[in-house]
Amino acid sequence: MQRGVSTFVWVSPFSTASFHLLQKIKAAGYDIIEVAVEDAGLIDWQQLQSMARDTGLKITISGAFGPDRDLSSEDAGIRKQALDYIIDCTRIAEQMGSPVFTGPLYAAVGKTRIVSPEQKAQERTWCLQGLREAAKAASDHGVLLGVEPLNRFETDMINTVDQALDLVKEAGHPSLRISLDTFHANIEEKNIPASIRKIGGELLCHVQGNESDRGTPGTGHLDWPGIRDALKEIGYNGAIVLETFGAPSKELARAACIWRPLANSADELAAEGATFYRSIF
Repeated sequence: MQRGVSTFVWVSPFSTASFHLLQKIKAAGYDIIEVAVEDAGLIDWQQLQSMARDTGLKITISGAFGPDRDLSSEDAGIRKQALDYIIDCTRIAEQMGSPVFTGPLYAAVGKTRIVSPEQKAQERTWCLQGLREAAKAASDHGVLLGVEPLNRFETDMINTVDQALDLVKEAGHPSLRISLDTFHANIEEKNIPASIRKIGGELLCHVQGNESDRGTPGTGHLDWPGIRDALKEIGYNGAIVLETFGAPSKELARAACIWRPLANSADELAAEGATFYRSIF
């Protein structure tokens, strides 16, 4: 299993000025840099690809879904922006050699409300329409889309593995899969290893291996041996990526509810996370 770390650990948004992080990531012992695409125009993608190749790192691509990127929005213009963003990111993923583009593709992070059953059904319909179009485009680019359940404090649409499975199955496209973040799963799932087995090797396309408090992996209360064994049992051979937030933007901090430092430093968190990953995976 290859081990990666997200650019979110150090910076938000990631840009060409942040390319010095590649050397840190490689030195820490990771195989992959996961680029969180907040603003694609801030990144010299050709230069990044060249530097990653020279450094010996692979690239995976993840998304950032603010209120202007929401496939379930009542505003058709916002739904189009979300779809265009997802499709653009699948093109970037193909260019960078990323097998996946992952994130809460279905709605904006921080969108949490009680709505009528009729409104919820309508939002789901809009979401499914967008996901089907996005999945077709992803297939054209040879990329899998990973739907990531988020905890109840960050979305009211897809919180659990069961909900993600229902959405993916209803969308009915082979390029649409599931991405699991163990931080969110720790809040919403009864048993994370059992949830991994429920998704299975055919549908699980990506794992973000985050601790129970989103701090350094191995310092909380997650059942890491059980997670490892479940991934092995289903034949998972994708990446496991550390995604937490060392210096979030105001918007990201509000969406992810990050109000305090999660480690002494981003460098320390990444280095200790890599050491733990090597020991357990």
